[in-house]
Amino acid sequence: MTEQSWPDTLSGIAELLRDDPGLIGKRDIDASCGILGLSQTAPGRPGDDAAILPDGDDYLLFAIEGFINAFVEADPWFAGWCGIMVNMSDILAMGGRPIAVTDAIWTAETSKAELILEGMRAASQTYDIPIVGGHTNFRAGQSQLAVSILGRAKRLITSFDAAPGDKLIAAIDHRGGYRAPFNNWQAVLDAPAEQLRQDTEVLPRLAEDGLCAAGKDISQGGLVGTSLMLAECSGVAIKLSLECIQPPPGVPLARWLVTFPSFGFLLSAPTDTTSAVVARFQERGIWAAEVGEVSQGSTVSLSLEGEEEVLWDHRQSPYLGLKPREVANA
Repeated sequence: MTEQSWPDTLSGIAELLRDDPGLIGKRDIDASCGILGLSQTAPGRPGDDAAILPDGDDYLLFAIEGFINAFVEADPWFAGWCGIMVNMSDILAMGGRPIAVTDAIWTAETSKAELILEGMRAASQTYDIPIVGGHTNFRAGQSQLAVSILGRAKRLITSFDAAPGDKLIAAIDHRGGYRAPFNNWQAVLDAPAEQLRQDTEVLPRLAEDGLCAAGKDISQGGLVGTSLMLAECSGVAIKLSLECIQPPPGVPLARWLVTFPSFGFLLSAPTDTTSAVVARFQERGIWAAEVGEVSQGSTVSLSLEGEEEVLWDHRQSPYLGLKPREVANA
C-alpha cells in the first residue's frame, strides 16, 4: 500500500484493520491455546505479554518473541536489535524490569549471523540487558531468530485488569521514523543510551506507585489489535476515539494504527490517575494522551468525527481464545 492510498474515513480505516496481517496474525494464538488446552487459569496465566510466575513477594516474568523470516532476511542487524528491544517491552508492559535474554538463531551463512548478533549485542549494551546463552545454527536453509527473556516485577500491570469506567491511555515515542520496508517505527537508534534506559523506568514505577494496573505493549497488531487483546483478556468493551490519536508529522492515521512502535504502550487506568499517568510519559518527552474508554460488554469500536463503528466482538468471535473464566451466579 502506497502513502497515497491510506484511507482517511472511518469505514475505510475499519476495513483496512480487519484485513491487516499483523492484526489477523494474532488469531494463531487462539488455535495454539485450543490445541494445548490453555486458559487464563493455566500456570503462567496465558494471554499476557509475559508468563507470570510468583516468586516470593515478587513475580518472575518469562516471555519469548519469534521474528518474521522476511524481516530477519531483509534487515538482519535491526532484527537482532529488536530481539532485545521487543522482549524488553513485554517485561516493561507488565511493570517489570528485564534480567537477561537467551536467543535461538538460524542462518545459511556466518556473515548474515554476524549482522543479527551484532544488532543484539548493540541493544544489549544500550539497555544493559545481558545475553546469557542460546542456540546457534549457521547451516540452516534461511535466517530465523527467536529471543526469550526473563524479568522481575514487584507489582504487576496485566492484560486482565482493565475495568469498566477506566480511561485508555496510549504512550508512544514519536521520535525517529519508519524502518523500511515494514510498518516498524523506530525511535531508538539515534537516541542516547542513558535516555533509553531512563525511559524503561516509567512503566515499573507506574505499577509500584499504584497508578496503573492494566495494559499491554503495542505489538505487531498495532494500537487497535492491542486494544482487542486487552478487551478480551479483561472481558470488557473498549472504544477508541481516533481523533485523540496523534501520529507523528506526515504519517497518515490509518498507517499509524497498524504501526509497530519501538516504544509504545496502551494502558487502562482509573479516571483519578489518568492525568498522572500521562504526565509521567510527557516528562520523558514521550507522546501520551487519553484515547478511549473501557465499559461493560465485548466489543472494540472506533469513533471518528461523530461516527462510530464496531470493529470486533470478542464474545461472538474470540480473538485470542483467552477470555476470563465465567463466574457462576450464586
